Amino acid sequence: MMTNLFSSFDPSSNWSSSLNWTSTVLGLMFIPPAFWLIPSRMNMLWTLVIKTLHKEFKTLLGPKIKGSTMIFVSLFSMILYNNFLGLFPYIFTSTSHMALTLSLALPLWLSFMVYGWINNTTHMFAHLVPQGTPPLLMPFMVCIETISNVIRPGTLAIRLSANMIAGHLLMTLLGNTGSMLSTYMVNILLITQILLLLLESAVAIIQSYVFAVLSTLYSSEVN
Repeated sequence: MMTNLFSSFDPSSNWSSSLNWTSTVLGLMFIPPAFWLIPSRMNMLWTLVIKTLHKEFKTLLGPKIKGSTMIFVSLFSMILYNNFLGLFPYIFTSTSHMALTLSLALPLWLSFMVYGWINNTTHMFAHLVPQGTPPLLMPFMVCIETISNVIRPGTLAIRLSANMIAGHLLMTLLGNTGSMLSTYMVNILLITQILLLLLESAVAIIQSYVFAVLSTLYSSEVN
């Protein structure tokens, strides 16, 4: 039994705790084999999305690292279907939990930092002091740039999980008031919930895109 409102975002708060994290790989089960074999409309649409993302990530990354755009396209795809799965009733939204978002953001950021400091040490030191900084402010700018660099994985993880939690929480709060409303107000509530569901669908796409683009920008800075 749920003990409080926020327990719905806790993977161990109900009897199916061992099944909650299956939503992370559940999207692969919904993809029929024909999707990969026949150039259906869905296949053509998804191919167009992948090509568009590939071109954009390639522009951000530059010509130095080849093939890395597929990593960020795969990251976008994984976060996208997890966000959409969370919109279905009784399916745990794994991207609303810091255990998943931080597990995605921290290894990416750490690998960028290790690669940058080993291969482009001078370039990484130059990033700590923006061009045109007065000599008196250089020690402060180094501290500020270091802190802003260190908190990047945290901001990536918190941004994704907080946006997914906020919309679900609002829909839960409004949905719990339905039994206490009149018939007229229930109709208004249904329209509001549908609009919120459309908004959450847009947020699911935007947040997965933001996560992938920011990861791409962080990787382009170390080259």
